[in-house]
Amino acid sequence: MSSQRKFFVIGNWKMNVDKARIDNIVKFMSAASLDPNTEAVVGCPSCYLSYARQRLPDEIAVAAQNCYKVAHGNFSGEISPAMILDSGCEWVILGHPERRTIFKESDQLIAEKVAHAQQTGIKIIACLCETSEDREEGRTDDVLFGQMKSLAASISDWSRVVIAFEALWASNTGVLATAAQVQEALAKLRDWLRANVSDKVANSTRILYAGSVSSSNCRELAQLEDLDGFLVGSAALRPDIVDIINARRPDVASLRTSTDPTADAPDAGGSALFLPAGFCTDIYGRL
Repeated sequence: MSSQRKFFVIGNWKMNVDKARIDNIVKFMSAASLDPNTEAVVGCPSCYLSYARQRLPDEIAVAAQNCYKVAHGNFSGEISPAMILDSGCEWVILGHPERRTIFKESDQLIAEKVAHAQQTGIKIIACLCETSEDREEGRTDDVLFGQMKSLAASISDWSRVVIAFEALWASNTGVLATAAQVQEALAKLRDWLRANVSDKVANSTRILYAGSVSSSNCRELAQLEDLDGFLVGSAALRPDIVDIINARRPDVASLRTSTDPTADAPDAGGSALFLPAGFCTDIYGRL
């Protein structure tokens, strides 16, 4: 945990929203008190980029979930960084684990996308991932360092890049990575930057963790030395994202209001005050 690196949380909606659900997410995120010391971003499907940007408060940025490696051309179904910027959005996610594993995007293609995105000035969340096979076969370091080497060769301005590491074996599998496992992986990535890029880049680049991050584990993970935030999946669709954005807020938790029927609601009104573990006993004594 470094005071010089601003905490960063991106909630990736993936292919799970329509306008009605975006409106609901906007409602509970706008109603909450979000930590001003956290940079908050949402990852939005390309067809809703402009809509989300118009509906969300200015302090919440919007990212596209992918882009192509050139500015224009006969590439049906693709979107360019220039189009994302023209939609009023300033971030793009590149190399997401689902792009790597489901769509078989290579390190080379992802690096080409990053290089072109850098030329346009858009800001990038560049992703790395470790699969269960990587871990079981003891090749995690080789895989992650290979991905880092490919990305680093394409990055000219590190101030506009955030690195996100996902442990796929801990994503919706029922297995959670321990805080020690997360810290070990992030420290290795920062050490790689120090050895292969520079001390300045290693000290200033934000490194995020992804892998079943939730309101129940985010506060513990947020205290890790080399963790600078989270890339959040399913929890980004629920009021849990407010707790995750506020994971380093030391005073009070957030007032979370939602009309989402998939969210946990303690009463018919759907509103609840969520406090950090031990908050009441710390303030008022044992209850």
